[in-house]
Amino acid sequence: MAKRIIKAVAFDIGGVVATSPLIAIAEYETQNGISDNYINNSIVRRGSEGAWQQFERGELALFPFYVAFGRELSDTANGNVWYAEYCQKRGLECPQLPRALRIDGRELFGRMMRKSQELDIHILEAIRRIRAAGRWRLIAITNNFSTIDASQLGFDDSFVDKYPDARLDTELEFLGWTDGAVPQYLRGLFDDFVDSSEVGMRKPEIGFYMLACTRNDVRPEEVVFLDDLRLNLKAARSIGMETIHVPIGGSLAALKQLEEVLGIDLTGDVDPGERTPSKL
Repeated sequence: MAKRIIKAVAFDIGGVVATSPLIAIAEYETQNGISDNYINNSIVRRGSEGAWQQFERGELALFPFYVAFGRELSDTANGNVWYAEYCQKRGLECPQLPRALRIDGRELFGRMMRKSQELDIHILEAIRRIRAAGRWRLIAITNNFSTIDASQLGFDDSFVDKYPDARLDTELEFLGWTDGAVPQYLRGLFDDFVDSSEVGMRKPEIGFYMLACTRNDVRPEEVVFLDDLRLNLKAARSIGMETIHVPIGGSLAALKQLEEVLGIDLTGDVDPGERTPSKL
């Protein structure tokens, strides 16, 4: 079989270029005595109309999202059923499940966003080397929230008691978004930044990937895509993209795979023990 010709390298942002917000979720679960992966499982099982999914498509303003997000994650009637199914599917012993949860959507989301301001220096160096080679388009394909501005806070009288001091500037600071949800520096790393909240689609919707290809004049089979979530990679493979999984803490190993695909050095002279404290 002839080796495929790659014309574009596509990166997820949260979990690949930036630290995964799943780490913040795991920390929240540990601190609050919630079983491992209970929260993320509830987010995923809500399907395309969950608060998280709507927010990533730009369909839900910030403060209404906080309320809906917390309400959905506190729903143990569904969450317990979904988590029991999750354990059964993976052959895990199901722990005692909570009778009630009171998850503050704003607090959890804030933790997630502040955590994801940390960048992976190995991925950043690889992006710089790919750009320097001048042979591939660099694309970000990300589920994101970059459309947030003052008009999209969604703050009205119904939120005054719960969030009495809310203002755009203080809220962006709380989220770690003082330079915006997607600062220009991050956008500038890529030839194209395909953002779910700007186009009204999100991974793993096939149309989202196809839009990224169309905007960059490439066919799916000419793209190699790196993501931390296997569900997103499965969708990308279904239309012909080559995919590389980037597990938490596994960026160097993933980049070794990318080196094989592209045929250039992306990791030489990189300290494998160096942490990723860089911030936007």
